[in-house]
Amino acid sequence: MFEPRFGVCYDFRNPPDSGVPDRQLYAEALDQVAWLDGLGADIVWFTEHHFVDDGYLPSWIPVASAMASLTTHVRFSTDICLLPFNHPVRLAEDLAVLDQISNGRVELGAGMGYAPHEFRGFGIPASRRVSLMDESIEVLQRCFVGEKFSYHGKRFQFDDVVIRPGYVQAGGPPLWIAAMSKAGAERAARFDAHLLPQGLRAESFDHWVRTLRATDRHPDDYRIGLIRGILVTDDRERDWPSVRAAERYRMELYQRLFEESGEGMGAEGDRIPQTWIIGDVDACVEALVEFIIQFGMTDLVTWGAPPGIRPAQMNDSLEKLFRDVVPRVRERLITDA
Repeated sequence: MFEPRFGVCYDFRNPPDSGVPDRQLYAEALDQVAWLDGLGADIVWFTEHHFVDDGYLPSWIPVASAMASLTTHVRFSTDICLLPFNHPVRLAEDLAVLDQISNGRVELGAGMGYAPHEFRGFGIPASRRVSLMDESIEVLQRCFVGEKFSYHGKRFQFDDVVIRPGYVQAGGPPLWIAAMSKAGAERAARFDAHLLPQGLRAESFDHWVRTLRATDRHPDDYRIGLIRGILVTDDRERDWPSVRAAERYRMELYQRLFEESGEGMGAEGDRIPQTWIIGDVDACVEALVEFIIQFGMTDLVTWGAPPGIRPAQMNDSLEKLFRDVVPRVRERLITDA
């Protein structure tokens, strides 16, 4: 069983009416991560989208590199990096450089995307996303070995490729794969990757568990991660309205993209919960312990700066989370094991 890790996630969405220059939002997030690194946060994740009016983060490795130079403990990953829009060899090279800068503190959470406007923007037919996803993973795993290889697939053909500089981590960055369907769950199991489940529990999480067990593997041998907002507050009426407004703004985009793509998240009651956990220290401890045990979660991140909210506005909640909540959650998980 893995030690649970807790951290923050960033998408750098900056609503047009915020009045905050993008450069200032980035600078404030870097300051926040440097502070959280000393406070005890374990992980920093990024999400990726393209061609969104509010500046949704399109390129996460430069940000992770800047943050790596300011930190010594937190590890950096994605939920998710959209593989169809990232050339796998170039991505492997960028990850190698980040692995060197961070001294081996990089991981990769991969997904294949679904938003039609992104595929149009890159000039890639959406019908190729499955083959691009699968072949990109195959190429990345060969790159991570650190030895010369050739690859000849439907989408990519390479001869005598070797990644330099090499990786600090033996075998390269740990790989995660996002799953919202049975096919995604099977992909994560097939590539022996950690899991980022979303959507319907039966389609993603439960099917992944069954697939592993059918091949004599156990979920406890893998990390399972999720983005789920956590607001630690003694005054919900004071602190929740602004965060709730930011969450509604955040979800409007996804709802539109799901409608455009024809995909969905499934019925509310059947989903893996990603609604905010809100309450005082005691309430958040109880909710997190229950959730982690129910799903075998090893990695949880909350939002460092929801859209339209400055990073400093979340610092009181984040300080309570990492100073008061997380140590008690870890204690409870050891006691209840």
